[in-house]
Formats: sequence, C-alpha cells, structure tokens
Amino acid sequence: MTRAARWVQRQGAWRRRGLAALSGGVAALGLAPFDLPGLALAGFAALFLVLLAAPTPRAALLTGLAGGVGYFGLALHWIVEPFLVDPLRHGWMAPFALLLMAAGMALFWGAAAALAVRLAAPGPRRAVALAAALSLAEVLRAHLLSGFPWAHPGHIWIGSPLMGLAAWGGPHGLTLVTLLLAAGVAMAVWARPRLVLLPAVALAALFAAVQTLPSAPAPAVDAPVVRLVQPNAPQHLKWQPEMIPVFFRRSLDLSARAPEGAAPALLIWPETSLPALLRNSDEWRAEIARAGGAAEVILGGQRLDAGMARNSLIHLDAAGAVAGIYDKHHLVPFGEYIPLTGLARAIGLRGLAEVAGEGYAPGPGARRLDLGRFGQVFPMICYETIFPQYIRRVERPDWMVQVTNDAWFGAFSGPYQHLELAQLRAVEQGLPLLRAANTGVSAVIDARGQVVASLPLGDHGALDAALPSALPATAYARLGDWPVLLVLLVTFGLAALRLRHRRH
Repeated sequence: MTRAARWVQRQGAWRRRGLAALSGGVAALGLAPFDLPGLALAGFAALFLVLLAAPTPRAALLTGLAGGVGYFGLALHWIVEPFLVDPLRHGWMAPFALLLMAAGMALFWGAAAALAVRLAAPGPRRAVALAAALSLAEVLRAHLLSGFPWAHPGHIWIGSPLMGLAAWGGPHGLTLVTLLLAAGVAMAVWARPRLVLLPAVALAALFAAVQTLPSAPAPAVDAPVVRLVQPNAPQHLKWQPEMIPVFFRRSLDLSARAPEGAAPALLIWPETSLPALLRNSDEWRAEIARAGGAAEVILGGQRLDAGMARNSLIHLDAAGAVAGIYDKHHLVPFGEYIPLTGLARAIGLRGLAEVAGEGYAPGPGARRLDLGRFGQVFPMICYETIFPQYIRRVERPDWMVQVTNDAWFGAFSGPYQHLELAQLRAVEQGLPLLRAANTGVSAVIDARGQVVASLPLGDHGALDAALPSALPATAYARLGDWPVLLVLLVTFGLAALRLRHRRH
C-alpha cells in the first residue's frame, strides 16, 4: 500500500466524504463547457481511491453519495436556468431543483459503491467492482423513472477521438471504459505506482483503435442544400404578444435571405416556431411558404389533438400545406407535464412549459418521417435527443433532425452539453444529424459526430449546408447496449460466486 493510500485510510468519515465530493466535482469538468477529459479521469480515479478505503458498505454508500452530489451538482447546475425565466413565479423552486436533482442522481452512485464494497475487499477486485457497479448504476439511471441519460461519465470524451468508441459500445460502453481506466489509475495510487502504465497503455490502444473507424463520407454530389434558421428569441420574450411578430418576421427574413451558393431546398426552423396552434395557422404557413420560395419546411409547432395539446414537429410542403407530423412522445417531467398532477396542483406546482392548463400529452412513440426526395428522417424534439434507444425502434433512417429551444437552459453549460449529446447520437448510429435551435447552437453534424458547421449561441442567423451522407450501420446501431450489459452480468456473476466461496 502506498503512502497516499495510507493517508486516505487515516482520514475520518466526514473528511473522506468531503474528498469524494471534491473528486466528483473535478470529474464533472470533463463535460461542456469545460471539456477537460484528462482532469475528469483524474477526478474519477480520486473518487475510486476514497472508495477503496471504505471500511463498510454503509460507509461506501455515504461516500459514493457525496461523490455523486459533487459530480451532478456541477454537471447539472444549468437545471436552475428554466426556473429563472419567470423568477417571480418559479424562482423559489430553483435551489430545490438543483439539490433534489443532484441528490437523486447521486443515490445511484451511493448504492453502486455499497454494492462494490460488499462484493470485494480493498484491492484490484474492488476497483473493478466499483467500475462495473457504477456502470450498472448509470444504465439504471438512464431508464428508471422515465430515465435521465445526461452527464454519464463516458460523456467526458465527446469531441475527442475517443468519442468514436460509441460506434461500438454506445454511451454505456464509453462509461465502462472510462471507469475501468479510472480504476486502473486508482489501483496504481493505492498499491503500486508502476501499475499506472496499464491504463496508460490501454488509453493509447483505445486511441489507436478508433483511428480504424472510417471517416464520415462527403455529401453526395446531388445532395440537397438545407438551411437551418436560428431566430434567437429569448425565452422571457418569446411569447410576449408584441414580440411574437418580431421573431416570426426575423425567421421569415432568414428563410428568404439570398443563398451564397445553391438555393436551399429544405428549411428547418426550431421547436415551437409556429406562432399559432396548427389548426389556426393558415395565414402564418402561407407567409412561410412565400418566404421559402420552392423550399419545403420542417418546423416545431403546437397543436390540439382530440382536446390534448401536443408538442409537434411539422413538415410543410412548398405551398405551406401540412405533409407530415410527428408528436413528441418523451416529455420533460415538471417542464412539459407534471407527474401526479392533482397533488402538484394542490401545492402550487405548474409545468414550466405547459400549455392549455394541463401540459402536453405525449405522442404515440418514435417514428420516421418520409420527406420524399429528402429521404427518411428520424425526428427528435429537444429533450428526446438525449435518449439513444429510440432510433433502434424504427427502421434505419437516412438522417436525423432535432428541433429544440435551448433558451430555457441559459448560456453557460446546458446548451453546449445538449449539443454534445446530439453529436454522440450521430456517432452511435453513423448517421448525420441536423439541429435547429432557437437561440443556438444550431449545427450540421456528420456521421462521425463532428460539427462541420454551426451558428453561435445567442446569435440569429441562417446556415446553409449540403445534407451530409450516412455511414453503414454501426455495431451499436445493430446490437445496442446488450454487449455492455453482458459484460456487466458476467462480472457480477463472477463476483457473486467468489463472495459465496469466501463465506463458505
């Protein structure tokens, strides 16, 4: 055992929890807008080192909980921003939202740490058990209670070459690799410093492996030109009656702007761009058609369906007629709807983006839209892009589109983390993704997850680009999370057998 390991063991319970919280905060620096994956890996390794010294599962539970609070408190601090759009109405909820979100996410880490300590004594097996248990906790966090797969440990690699590993293992594969690397570094500090060569060699091998992935193909010679429209309507002004025509006119002007090259054949406007309910929007859609010329349009809007409000993505033909509709099916809890509505109303809670008094109703589920000459597209509205599993429920499309309104999330971290999750979806599937965001960042993302063109956050503008080409279906597109789940299942099976043998 090294001097550093003995020092950690000598610390009292509260000091170890403080070290865990600090380590978790450092680990969160791997996410946007900081994007410091090396520092984040060191943070995870430090957290593992503290957990290696946990004397009991209960101590590990509290230490892991502290580490998770430190991590999610920094990673998800943007969660307060939506409550500050209307501070008089919702501002009082902001600190409670951050505290409850960070603590709720951290519970998964605390339970994982307790499980690992119960399965293995301090040493290499506990380090591996911690990596496996935290990876399993992240899988559960991504699915339970409607799921929240945001700020996974593996997300620290988005934008780096290692992001390409998601084409093989998806987000949970990236997380497992990240935590195993952290476990290796922690073991080197715990027992033998020379062991740090193992994660270093593994990291180099992973970098070499992703170089074998094919590059994103260039757009086809006859690829249509698509224009992304970013009106930059601040959320606190977006629905003010006197400002609605201002922002709509801005979008029309951006749509009609003369192109530098070929004229755009498809316009994409952000989420909830249509100023009126769809059934009352004939005149608005006629103006959009006049501004777009011969171009077809994808835009976000709201509609009533059998008395229920829907947050929709609408495909308009060149004449402004509705050619297709997709209704958002995974809604934002406490944003677009309120769980346990009756109880929530009784204590004064209202959804941040709710309409018609009761919030939105979910659509029937994931689907493709047939855009004719533009191919088959997989539509996603805002929050839905953080979920990697939905696209696997439909036949493989030609490309993906996201319309979003990130004005809710401030201007520091939330919009950039949301953009990076869109990049990861492109890598996982080997499909390009076009993203139209109200306040930014609107972007064209190729099939390798690289942002090939974008509009800056907090600015208005239009971006023309040829529709990128797709790659063949990736391993993750074909197999999903099953390989990672199998690895975790085998790991826990072996650990359980060893624990049983040890007891006998």
